[in-house]
Amino acid sequence: MAIESRPLPPGRGRLWPGLRRMSPRLDPYLFLAPALLLVAIFVIYPIGTVIYYSFTDFDLITEPQWVGLENYTRLLDDPTFWKALTNSLIYLIATPTLIVLSIGLAIVVNRRLPGIGLFRALYYVPAVSGSIAIGISWRWLFDRNGFVNSILVSLGILDRPVQWLSEPDFVLPIAILLTVWAGVGYYAVIFLAGLQNVPEELYDAAEIDGANSLQKHWHVSIPALRPQITFVAIISSLAALKVFDEIYVLTNRTGGILDSGVTIVFYLWKQAFTLSNAGYASAIAMALLVITLAFSVGYVRVLERRFET
Repeated sequence: MAIESRPLPPGRGRLWPGLRRMSPRLDPYLFLAPALLLVAIFVIYPIGTVIYYSFTDFDLITEPQWVGLENYTRLLDDPTFWKALTNSLIYLIATPTLIVLSIGLAIVVNRRLPGIGLFRALYYVPAVSGSIAIGISWRWLFDRNGFVNSILVSLGILDRPVQWLSEPDFVLPIAILLTVWAGVGYYAVIFLAGLQNVPEELYDAAEIDGANSLQKHWHVSIPALRPQITFVAIISSLAALKVFDEIYVLTNRTGGILDSGVTIVFYLWKQAFTLSNAGYASAIAMALLVITLAFSVGYVRVLERRFET
């Protein structure tokens, strides 16, 4: 049956005739325009500004003075920067630890047991708690008169209390332990969502083939969680490279004795907002950007190759 075409109302179609003819091609860009505008304002423009400041001597008060590559040359000869980079790379120990513990926790709670809903809510509490509040709590735990010293002294493990956060050898391990404890619940939820999409028939087939509980999870659960493992590995590694809150709170804004807990982002903050070296801090930020981009690309390729073999 033919559809009767009705004429457009007067004036309709004569307004912006060129735009009307091009609308099918413009529609995608019109929908993307708000998002692209936000990206340009909050991502592209700040990155471009930091790139410019990295070539200047800027103290946040006076006008930036162009110095060329001087900040980058200084960066290569700065022992504190290399100490911060080393600490940030050491912090990456948190990533495999988080993945293993999160997958284990997700497997444990991926079953129907009495009170499992309450348990799921409890282990997720650290993920929704403020990082500053968690850091202050942990600083109290490891204080000279804190809970950790009280337990160790009462058990006879220590003869006298230890000021843990004043010992250069303990600052970074305590910060890493805090990060793992605070993040394991969040990442476990991601793995739990992946496990609940695994067909139960795969576990039944593995059991028929003689696989025990551990083998079923190794040969069924872990391969099924490949996308989640890749995602968690990337975001947790980037979070480890950009750690700041834990060091800031645990060391009371000092970075620890002998810069024992200084990371790249903490050093960037210190140069920009404590020493007012915004130009040099911008150079540190650019170095961090290059490191994180290279690390992300390399991580994805290594993990994808590992799962394909």
